[in-house]
Amino acid sequence: MNTNTKTAGTAQTLSAPGISRALLQEYSIVLIFLGVCVLFALWTGGLFLRPDNIMNVLRQISINAIIATGMTFVIITTGNIDLSVGSVVVLVAVSSAKILKALVLRMPIWPAIVASCVLALVVGGAVGAWNGFFVTRFKVPPFISTLSMWAAARGVAFILCDGRPIWNLPIQFDTIGRGYVLEGLFGPWIPIPVIIMAVFMIVAHVILARTRTGRYAYATGGNMEAARLSGINVRKARMIAYIASGVSAALASLVLTSRLASGQPNSGEMYELYAIAACVVGGTSLSGGKGTILGTFVGALLIGTLNNGLNLAGVESYTQNVILGLVILGAVILDQFRKRD
Repeated sequence: MNTNTKTAGTAQTLSAPGISRALLQEYSIVLIFLGVCVLFALWTGGLFLRPDNIMNVLRQISINAIIATGMTFVIITTGNIDLSVGSVVVLVAVSSAKILKALVLRMPIWPAIVASCVLALVVGGAVGAWNGFFVTRFKVPPFISTLSMWAAARGVAFILCDGRPIWNLPIQFDTIGRGYVLEGLFGPWIPIPVIIMAVFMIVAHVILARTRTGRYAYATGGNMEAARLSGINVRKARMIAYIASGVSAALASLVLTSRLASGQPNSGEMYELYAIAACVVGGTSLSGGKGTILGTFVGALLIGTLNNGLNLAGVESYTQNVILGLVILGAVILDQFRKRD
């Protein structure tokens, strides 16, 4: 009896530092983000913390955060990255613009917009399913499968538009990327892209944290063979992850196309890097099986905050890229320390 009591007391004593270290690791990115906000608030004389600038940061990160949401699914479930998302953004931008221009000639504006958006999401999901099919059925390495789609999707986009932007979209379509909630009552308030980002990420969080699909995703990414022996359909889990990535890229593309009021074949560059960076900085492990949508949001927010704050401070874009690279490297190093613990 005394021995058991002593053992339990020792375990409690030893667990306290472990719990503190775990909490520090878990919320380190939040602490870093808060520190960066304080730094820029002092550096820019309070300009950074103005409400309109904060809302501007949220609007700027919306596209990256949406893409990174799907990337989180892929990294958690497969322990790999999806290199095709930037090209999916381009393909959907061009195809949705062409579809919308064709539909407005045959039906009212808003039904045409809704139909084109639905078809755009289907295109994104189909590209994701294509990636997942070759990864799961033919055992093609995810890097190769998504890299080939990166080239193919961008090539198809240029073929569809003959290398030229698609202009003259209905002005009502601009609402998705440029509109505000309650704009007429209180002036420009919350940008619609921010609403889209929030709703999409909340739904993704619920799926990952509260559903069987999410549990299977974590189990598959943590140990695929153990998950298979437990009766989990790992092929289906991985396929769902790639489809989610494709749909995320398509939704982000709709926001971007609306913001630019055109389908641009040269858009989407570096989107893969920023999406991966948001996931890694937010604590998603590149080995799979670990990560959260909330962490990805904080990662995207930190990257957007760095870009915005450095712009306000007058730092040129080349230096910003160097800082971003160092932030990504630091996040990966932190992930390695977490694995050792």
